[in-house]
Amino acid sequence: MPVPRHILEVRQFDRSFLLKLFERAELMRSLAGSGFSTRLQGKLMATLFFEPSTRTRLSFEAAMTRLGGGVISAEYAGATSSAVKGETIEDTARIVAGYADLLVIRHPEAGAAARAAAVVDVPVINAGDGPNEHPTQALLDLYTIWKELGRIDGLRIALVGDLRYGRAARSLALLLTQTRDTELFLVAPPTVRMSQELQLALADAGLRVTELDDLEGLASSLDVVYQTRIQRERFSDLADYEAARGRYIIDRAFMSRFNPRGIVLHPLPRVDEIHPSVDDDPRAAYFRQARHGLYLRMALLDWILGEQPAPVVNAYSSGAAAPAGGDSAS
Repeated sequence: MPVPRHILEVRQFDRSFLLKLFERAELMRSLAGSGFSTRLQGKLMATLFFEPSTRTRLSFEAAMTRLGGGVISAEYAGATSSAVKGETIEDTARIVAGYADLLVIRHPEAGAAARAAAVVDVPVINAGDGPNEHPTQALLDLYTIWKELGRIDGLRIALVGDLRYGRAARSLALLLTQTRDTELFLVAPPTVRMSQELQLALADAGLRVTELDDLEGLASSLDVVYQTRIQRERFSDLADYEAARGRYIIDRAFMSRFNPRGIVLHPLPRVDEIHPSVDDDPRAAYFRQARHGLYLRMALLDWILGEQPAPVVNAYSSGAAAPAGGDSAS
């Protein structure tokens, strides 16, 4: 698979690309560990965020800076850019593309990043478009699984929480179609269950998908619990939100039953769905997950904008879990 010009949706990635990207992220980890690189010196990235963000925006900006590039940013673009005056995302993108070599866009409307990409001559990365997708989050989530467990195949994974509006869980589910022999368990309150249409698409792509209410009964057999926040901002009815939140909580009692070799992930921010008492458990990988996102996004930026070949470094020299099995990260 050639290097994509834009990063807009999970469906554009194939397995070969993912495995090469994860290895490249390990190279970027080595670069970051030795300080700052000049690989993207002279390149400029613009971050246009029409929704709040901490991890995604800052990790992209840190990634670009560590690679020697520059950053211009509109952090509260919905309130401070010309969008307030009615400017379309297409026109905003056209203008900013004249200043930068790459645009990273977060927007509350599904499809906004793709609309921007259609009218500019620089690469566009979708950093989340409403309840639709968050492709780089899914990439870093699967990279975290590969890094923490040493493989991406033959796993039992539970997606928990908001599976209807949660773009992170939706995107990861779609990306898991590139794995093999994966069992996917969908655990969600009734008001935020994953759509039947998406469940059928996942099953048709080869995932073994089971929808159920009981997370506790699965605990000992799961390799990955992907917990998510019930998102107040996605609900128009407060009663529906209150009915959904607090249903599934990861606490010490759950961890006492959880697979001793499993991991708990969360795209963050969390509210009350993971108790802080769990944070010091070595299976609580969500803060490491956020850190892994820096190297994954460095790899993407370097691949899209870089003109130099990647440095020759042992992909596992920094402590990566060597992939199990035949074709790289199995």
